[in-house]
Amino acid sequence: MATASAFVRGVRLGSYSIGRSRSLIFNSVQRRGIAACIDPSIGLTDEQKEFQKVAFDFAANEMAPHMAEWDQKEIFPVEAMRKSAQLGFGGIYVNPDVGGSGLSRLDTSIIFEALSTGCVSTTAYISIHNMCAWMIDTFGNDEQREKFCPDLCSMQKFASYCLTEPGSGSDAASLLTSAKLQGDHYILNGSKAFISGGGDTDVYVVMCRTGGKGPKGISCLVIEKGTPGLSFGKKEKKVGWNSQPTRAVIFEDCAVPVTNRLGAEGEGFNIAMKGLNGGRINIASCSLGAAHASVLLARDHMCVRKQFGETLSNSQFLQFKLADMATKVVASRLLLRQAAAALQEGRPEAVSLCSMAKLFVTDECFSICNQALQIHGGYGYLKDYAVQQYVRDIRVHQILEGTNEVMRMIIARSLLTES
Repeated sequence: MATASAFVRGVRLGSYSIGRSRSLIFNSVQRRGIAACIDPSIGLTDEQKEFQKVAFDFAANEMAPHMAEWDQKEIFPVEAMRKSAQLGFGGIYVNPDVGGSGLSRLDTSIIFEALSTGCVSTTAYISIHNMCAWMIDTFGNDEQREKFCPDLCSMQKFASYCLTEPGSGSDAASLLTSAKLQGDHYILNGSKAFISGGGDTDVYVVMCRTGGKGPKGISCLVIEKGTPGLSFGKKEKKVGWNSQPTRAVIFEDCAVPVTNRLGAEGEGFNIAMKGLNGGRINIASCSLGAAHASVLLARDHMCVRKQFGETLSNSQFLQFKLADMATKVVASRLLLRQAAAALQEGRPEAVSLCSMAKLFVTDECFSICNQALQIHGGYGYLKDYAVQQYVRDIRVHQILEGTNEVMRMIIARSLLTES
């Protein structure tokens, strides 16, 4: 487990200069540390505790001191992410023969939860990058794996996942970006929307239509930045996730070699969905890290903030709120880790469990962070306080990687078809 002081550094963001009240909170966290009942190392092996500690320490030392600045100045922290890759975080569940760490889905969830205490937005991008690297490692041939994976795992190059289009969000199988075969190249026309890293990244894993309507007409191509006909829209202004740029990715007679296709024609939708099952675990893990940090921030604010002559910690109403928050953190962690294990083991219930975890964890953790902000009162609405950034950064997790409404559809379909 990360030491208390390491975790404290992770939630005491260096750019949040809050004066005496913040200093008091910092000191109180130092004294108490992580509450045993929500300790994220419970149930982990010694090895998992070790890389969890590495992730917490990296979050504390390399991410947290810059979290506010990255958000406010919209900085894509390339060098910090490359430092994380030196610890093995660039290809966590990619095979070691191409530079990956070869860890499990559960290990990955543990790492992303820890990293998110330092910066949710940056960790969320790292999770998307990992998903892209895994897709190439899993569905690519030896030549493709050797060409792309080592640079992605070291984060000398960065990747973006391109599925969503202006007219196809939840209905991903209706995507229109076309890829017409001409000789030994595909000619792409169309556009992708809301692409994390778009314009700043080097490799684009793109779902496009090579055949007829529906999911069986979709293929997957890997497109490199600089390919003629590939361009980008304006950088979007977002509520959160500001340390990663978001742009449209545009294809205008963009010629891509057939050798850049992952799998066979028509397998793209299956590749995309398998990638998203893991992506849902990853993004829920990012929400969990934010919620865990927010519980501790709320607890320590309650211990120093006085109203009506006594600290907020003496209010039974707020005690009950804090208890509910802590309980939801632990429940979220248990469901998430069960889903991660099911996915790793290829169990038949894995897709439903990944959907349940994404739905429950992102909903509940947003509620936890929002309640933590409420406990801070007016201070929580100030950008001097970290809790507001956790709220802004995890709100989008209920939308991306499949909206939570779609998660309910997947779960219900599973229940009804098995009845």
